[in-house]
Amino acid sequence: MSTSRRFTPGARAGFRFRAGRAPSTAILAVTALVLAGCGGGGGGGATTGPTDSGAVGFDEAESATVKIEALGSFVDPNEGALEGGWWGSGLIVDESGLAVTNNHVVVGAASLNVDVDGEQVNAKILGSSECLDLAVIDLEGDGYPFFDWYDGEIKAALDVWALGYPAVGDTSFAVTRGIVSKPDTASDTQWASVEHAIEHDARIRGGNSGGPLIDENGRVVGVNYAGDDQNDLNLAISRDEVLSVFNQLAKGRDVLSLGVNGVAVVGDSGASGIFVSGVASGSPADKAGVVPGDIITRMEGVTLATDGTMADYCNILRTQGTDATLAVEVYRPSDGGTYAGQFNGRPLEVAYLPDAGGTTAPSDAGDLTTVTDDSGKVSVQVPSSWSDVNGTQYTDDAGNVVYDVSASPDVQAFYSGWDTSGVSVSASQQALANQTVNGILDREGAPPQSAGCSNDGRQPYSDALYTGSYDYWYNCGGTGSTYIVIAATADDGSHMIWVRLQLAPGDEWAIEPVVGSFMADFS
Repeated sequence: MSTSRRFTPGARAGFRFRAGRAPSTAILAVTALVLAGCGGGGGGGATTGPTDSGAVGFDEAESATVKIEALGSFVDPNEGALEGGWWGSGLIVDESGLAVTNNHVVVGAASLNVDVDGEQVNAKILGSSECLDLAVIDLEGDGYPFFDWYDGEIKAALDVWALGYPAVGDTSFAVTRGIVSKPDTASDTQWASVEHAIEHDARIRGGNSGGPLIDENGRVVGVNYAGDDQNDLNLAISRDEVLSVFNQLAKGRDVLSLGVNGVAVVGDSGASGIFVSGVASGSPADKAGVVPGDIITRMEGVTLATDGTMADYCNILRTQGTDATLAVEVYRPSDGGTYAGQFNGRPLEVAYLPDAGGTTAPSDAGDLTTVTDDSGKVSVQVPSSWSDVNGTQYTDDAGNVVYDVSASPDVQAFYSGWDTSGVSVSASQQALANQTVNGILDREGAPPQSAGCSNDGRQPYSDALYTGSYDYWYNCGGTGSTYIVIAATADDGSHMIWVRLQLAPGDEWAIEPVVGSFMADFS
């Protein structure tokens, strides 16, 4: 799907404000989109009544379509902290009470109250997936009316009906009619990355999220999850996508999930990330220390949501697996801090925290300044207090001409001990022929064993200019210092660059300006 086409999570109704600080609008720009549910249909001749399997037919479809009311705390990218309720739709798929809905409808809720044909029952979340925007819940009790799945090939022009509880008028049960326009299309939206979706024109709105898309026999073709009124575009998660993960979700296994209810955001300045509205208790995100209101900005060295979708986030999970140890960086608008840690590993720790006045650095840090080597080829932004600068080039043991700039309050102390912060940025064109990223990191990145540093393993690195790897060492030298070494190749193939950054306690805030500015220009 074209990234210029924008969707947003479905409208959630019934919020009431709670005292709390709204997230910074500098990084947040969420377009007004709506989520919707999906449904399916059956093959064979049209039947309006119950099927031989005991499933509902078209006329009884309302009885197996549920309204899910979630209660708890929720953080909206534009509105801030909210406490109260929101709702979506769902579909019962087994008489025991198993129901399918969207991840964004239920994850992060403290409790679920489900309206089944006018009766209120409680429900438990069994398994979920933020990337597929799916969840399976279990309604208390049994003997429920339920849907069958469409058993034919899903083709263009198939007549379909979208069922659910849209956030319009009195929010009662509603049905809209349309046809399938694209039976199988990939769909990257601001809150999901679905490889098999159905495009149709049965109008869906906020509140339809998680409801069924059915055929004339009342059989489920897909699960609605997104709508775009401006372009008359409605999306459902395909029956095949749902069934491929249903058993895992029903058994309590999350799929392509770290436990967040999130939406991709891009700010006016170009900053981007996954805004976390809710977190599932006990999930990898919860254990890492992610909280509602956080923005996950980078994962495994990749800047997230630059295209305004969840695609990069979900592709990392598809490649690495959700049980892998994943490096993560988080921006927390509530305190202006940047945090670094790992999913399934080291919990988040402060990398930068502004003072109480909200400045961009501690009050005694001074301004930032850009330093360069003597040739002007290598540059980096550092605190102005790092006024001891050395920009001399040298030739290394392999015969490579290396352009280097070092900056610190005391460059000699930076190189000889652990209690002085500083940075060295080196770049070489010749190194492309006889050096590798890992080779440079092995040479530059390992502190002496006597330093007592801890390290969680080498991680991939990428930004707008460079691709490589980095080592992150912490609790070094008995002083609690941090030591970061990045080695990378310029994406234009012109040179290699490596950065050694040492930060004494209290100077962690300098990570952002240094890592966000180092570069070399050999043009």
